[in-house]
Amino acid sequence: MEIILKPTGIVKSSIKAPSLKADHKDINPAKAKEEMKQQHRELKEHISQIIIDKKFEEILEGIEEFSHILVLYWPHLVPEKSRELLKVHPMGRKDMPQKGIYATCSPARPNPILVTAVKLLSRKDNVLEVKGFEAVDGSPVIDIKPYVSHYYSPEDVTVSGWMQDLTEELETEEIKNNC
Repeated sequence: MEIILKPTGIVKSSIKAPSLKADHKDINPAKAKEEMKQQHRELKEHISQIIIDKKFEEILEGIEEFSHILVLYWPHLVPEKSRELLKVHPMGRKDMPQKGIYATCSPARPNPILVTAVKLLSRKDNVLEVKGFEAVDGSPVIDIKPYVSHYYSPEDVTVSGWMQDLTEELETEEIKNNC
């Protein structure tokens, strides 16, 4: 079976390159560890736009009644060859054991459809202004859904220890000794 997806919009962002680089062997961080942490912190406040094709403008009617949305998009800068990867080092960290693609948030996937929950700041006609969106400028938007916590917050969620460690590491600031 073949599935054909047609984008309904495009991302306009100051982010011009992905934070992870994928090739046919693995993914690798595009920046040093501290730069990645800084970028992650800045991303929370990053403002970008989602420009929906004018012919689909009515598809957005009522979306402004929600504070957050889920955006499904295509990471267009991920090389075709990297879609064959079955395992990667999470976030390109070679100090961590490889995991299956479906156990990671890697952009290198057989069908690289990514999803991000973002804060919806405003809607003006066919343009949504959002905060906290990691997509690269020019990324095709596949779908948008309202974020409804009842649906997306199941009880008793278990997250792998290594994923918790990575998340905490990104969230904590390095303490500098100024003595």
